Amino acid sequence: MTNGSHVKPWRTGVVSFIATLACAATLSAAGPGSQGKILAGFFEEWSIYYANYNIADLQNNGVAGRMSHIVYAFANVTADSSTPSSDTCAIADPWADFEDNNLPATGGIADVWPLYGNFAEILKLKQLHPHLRTLISIGGASATNTAAFSLAASTAAGRQALASSCINMFITGNVGSDWNGAITAPGLFDGIHIDWEFPAATDTQNFTLLLQEFRKQLNALGKANGKYYQLSFDGPAGEQNYSNIELAKTARLVDFITIDGYNYNGTWENVANHASPLFDSMKDPEFGEGLCISCTVNAYLAAGVPPSKYVMGVPLYGAGWTGIPNVKHGLYQTSTDTTEATWSAPALLANGSGQCTDLSGNTPGCDPLLTAGAATYSTLSTLTANGYSRYFDPVSVAAWLYDPTTETFWTFDDPFTAALKTVYVQTRVPGGLGGNFVWALKDDDANGTMVKTLATGLGR
Repeated sequence: MTNGSHVKPWRTGVVSFIATLACAATLSAAGPGSQGKILAGFFEEWSIYYANYNIADLQNNGVAGRMSHIVYAFANVTADSSTPSSDTCAIADPWADFEDNNLPATGGIADVWPLYGNFAEILKLKQLHPHLRTLISIGGASATNTAAFSLAASTAAGRQALASSCINMFITGNVGSDWNGAITAPGLFDGIHIDWEFPAATDTQNFTLLLQEFRKQLNALGKANGKYYQLSFDGPAGEQNYSNIELAKTARLVDFITIDGYNYNGTWENVANHASPLFDSMKDPEFGEGLCISCTVNAYLAAGVPPSKYVMGVPLYGAGWTGIPNVKHGLYQTSTDTTEATWSAPALLANGSGQCTDLSGNTPGCDPLLTAGAATYSTLSTLTANGYSRYFDPVSVAAWLYDPTTETFWTFDDPFTAALKTVYVQTRVPGGLGGNFVWALKDDDANGTMVKTLATGLGR
């Protein structure tokens, strides 16, 4: 089926749109607490710092009971070209992971010395929600991790050592040590998520071989202790990156793939555009370049990825431009500013009432991302009370905010677009796609509105 034939039902006006929403309501009839499709959320270990977002918040706002997976980001990768057998996983932040003894107690459950930090809170959350699966995400976007993955995966000894180290640390639970000795957390993670951003063309076969090694060792451990351990990896949205992955082969090795559904456009360019459009639009100056979620879905399915293993990303953050002329409410308009530093929208206060002038993290009250041109859903959801108007593109299925006074444009997802994306997940093929995930949990509002919207649409 062609991309155009998929888009057509979404382009037939208000009547069809209302019918779509009715479909969403029917699909979500399973209601809260039932086990529908995958709904995963990334919890960043650094959430506990400036954002002051904790594992306990997932319990307090009711989000944990609606999710299938929490993916903890990140563990690091180390590699040594002279000694491949020493290629290992590494704790990125011991204080956040298992040392901080001042975190809010999840569910009121006390810590058990000597394990503290996010790892202790994750175990408490799993105690409260036995259905919840937790994965450790290894890697991330740092150049150091990318290079270490490439090196470790390049030899059989390196692959074996890296998989063994990661499994020992995060699945067996030998997470680290302090002055008192070894710190263990058995049962902490139910599987491993590989976030290699991104394999180069020379890494293609080695990426597959690395996943094979992880799958082999996870299966061996599971056979020994009567458990099944999950394996997944992060799939890029851009063709220049996913073309370097043997998608059909790797899909057979994993339980699911978290495939980015965002960053199709951003402030690296000076044109205000949708960051996470569901469909392509002929009005888009970049039409036909594959910069849409359905474009990525079509490519992965055509490459042999089973629909049930395609877990679509939904961003809980947006991108913003300034100097955007008041034409078509800013959409597809070019900034009058001349550099990325000036066309990126100023960082916001968390309540949307103005600009954050100190991005050091020493001043309270700023958007947690502390970044020009980026803001959380929590902050962006306040902007219509602060001079912005919200607009919706029914062709791309995307929302944006625009303030003509400051000529500022923000592309973002809100509950309306999130609900429609779950309809797509449910109906793209018979049986639907695998589900949704969000980056990142801390960027939702205090009530977890976006995650709960996705949960409802996915029947959870």
